[in-house]
Amino acid sequence: MTTATHPVRPTLEGRRALVTGAASGIGAAVAARLAAAGAEVHLLDRDEEGVAKVAAQVHGTPHVVDLTDPAAIARLDLDVDVLVNNAGVQHVAPVEDFDPERFRTIHALMLHAPFLLAQRVLPGMYARGWGRLVHVSSVHGHRASAFKSAYVSAKHGLEGLSKVIALEGADRGVTSNTVCPGYVRTPLVEGQIADQARAHGVPDDEVVDTVLLARTPLKRLVEPEEVADAVAFLCSPAATSMTGTSLLLDGGWTAA
Repeated sequence: MTTATHPVRPTLEGRRALVTGAASGIGAAVAARLAAAGAEVHLLDRDEEGVAKVAAQVHGTPHVVDLTDPAAIARLDLDVDVLVNNAGVQHVAPVEDFDPERFRTIHALMLHAPFLLAQRVLPGMYARGWGRLVHVSSVHGHRASAFKSAYVSAKHGLEGLSKVIALEGADRGVTSNTVCPGYVRTPLVEGQIADQARAHGVPDDEVVDTVLLARTPLKRLVEPEEVADAVAFLCSPAATSMTGTSLLLDGGWTAA
């Protein structure tokens, strides 16, 4: 499903963009949207087959990388103008039952890796006097949910990291913002329905309405293309003065 009803302007012509977690869902939609805006897109994911398929569709370049491995990040060529930190995973369990190693892995992927990637791309952006970092965060960067200690704490940390980068890059042509959707129609969300059903004691077919969207006035899942449009907006001339902020696509969750 594509939500845009207007032609895409080539606002990123001549720019190089790197999108993580690009083999499906939000990352694939972001890669397609930035490519349509004229960017040379590099797609990064650990799913070799998936990222190659999406890269072929958007005429981009695939890279197979495990972002939980700092050495793998160090080997990347990261001379890019746009960095979209999107890769993420989810695990649902009470704090007392949460596997510490899984907690560490989620933070390695969703907070430490964005830091390492930002550390690598910022010198080139500063040298050129232009750069855009967009971090796909979540409404969980602003609100907590039970049974998601690793995910919620990683997203809260990502919000803080983005703000620090925004302050440091403000006088050097670099902006840093987050996009914070509610529940998006992605494999990540679909994959946690059984876990949520078990944790909350409800049938699988009731999870979306009674658990996922319980605090959302707008009773619909966000589409990946909506998030992609928000990312592209933050990279466009219209968002030149936007930095250190969070763009919420949460169906009114944080207003309630």
